[in-house]
Amino acid sequence: MTAVLAVHDLTLRFGGLTAVNAVGFSVEPGQIVAVIGPNGAGKTSLFNAITGIHPPTSGRILIDGRDVAAPYSILAALRWLGVGVATACAAVLAIELLPLWDVAIERLYEYRKPFPWGSAVPAAWDLLTSRAERKTVALTALVSLAVGAFGAWSVWIRSRRVPERVARAGIARTFQNIRLFRELSALDNVLVGMDAHLTSRSWHAVLRLPRHRKESATTRALALEILTTVGLGPDAHLTAGSLPYGHQRRLEIARALASRPKLLLLDEPAAGMNPVEAVALVALIRGIRDSGVTVLLIEHHMRVVMGISDRIVVLHYGNKIAEGTPEQIRADPKVIEAYLGAEGA
Repeated sequence: MTAVLAVHDLTLRFGGLTAVNAVGFSVEPGQIVAVIGPNGAGKTSLFNAITGIHPPTSGRILIDGRDVAAPYSILAALRWLGVGVATACAAVLAIELLPLWDVAIERLYEYRKPFPWGSAVPAAWDLLTSRAERKTVALTALVSLAVGAFGAWSVWIRSRRVPERVARAGIARTFQNIRLFRELSALDNVLVGMDAHLTSRSWHAVLRLPRHRKESATTRALALEILTTVGLGPDAHLTAGSLPYGHQRRLEIARALASRPKLLLLDEPAAGMNPVEAVALVALIRGIRDSGVTVLLIEHHMRVVMGISDRIVVLHYGNKIAEGTPEQIRADPKVIEAYLGAEGA
C-alpha cells in the first residue's frame, strides 16, 4: 500500500541553523501518527516544509508516492531563458539609450513627416554592432541575460512546492496559533476552505448564473454539515472571533476538512484546552480518521498522544531519535532522556 505521506531525509536550514536534519518517516492510510518532542525540536518547521511554507533545503516529500513539486522541463527552461533575453534587451537599450536616440531619431526625424522606420532601425543596429560598441553591448547583454535567467530560475525554484499545490494534492493543516478570519462567521470560514474545489468563476457570481447559485447552495449545505460534525452546527452564523477558544480550535479543523484532504495535519490541537475539551478532541480526531482522513499531529499533551496514536515520531534538536508504537516510545531511553535530561533518565 502506498503511503499517504513519505518523508525522505528531509533537511530544512535557515542560514546556519538546522531546524530539521535528515528526518524520514511515512504515514500509511487510515493511521493517526503523532510527532512529539521538546520545545524547539523542529516539529512545526517539519510541518511547514511538508505543506510548502518553507522549501526544504534537501530531501524529498512524496504524497501518494509522487512529488507534488513542479517538475523540471524544457518549457520551464524556455521561460527562464525568455526572462533572461528580455532583461538583456532592456539593459542594452537602457545603457545605449542616448546614442540610439541621437542616431535613430534626432538625425533622421523630420518635423511633420512620418517617422522613418526603414532608416532608423538599420541605423540603430549599425550603432549596436559597430566596433566601438560591440564589446560593451556584448558584455551588457551576457551579464543581463545571466542575471535575468538566474532570477527567473530562483523564483521558480521557490514556487515549485507552494501551499496551493500541496493543498490541491490532498493535504490540509491547522496552525499552532489559531489563524481564523475573526470577523467572518464560522460558516464563511469553512466556505473559504472549499475554494480549491469550486468550479464557478468570478464572472459566474457577478452575473448570478445558475451554475454559481447551485454550487453556492451545495457548498453552504456541505459547510453546515462539516460544522455539525465538529460540534459547531448551532454556532454557524456567529463570528469566529466571538467563539470560545476550544470552539475556535474546532473551527480551524472544520475549515481544513472543507478542502477534502487525504491527510490532515494538526499542529497542537489540544493546546490551551481543559481536560474535558481534550477528551472531546480525541473523540473528534478518531471520528475524522474513521471517516477516511489520515491524521498527522503535533502535540505536547501526552495523554492525548498516547491515547490516540497508532505510531509516534520523536524529534530532538531537529533529529529523529525514535519512532514506534506508544508503548515502545514510552519505554525508549532516548525519549526519556530528551524530556527529562540525563539525570532524570
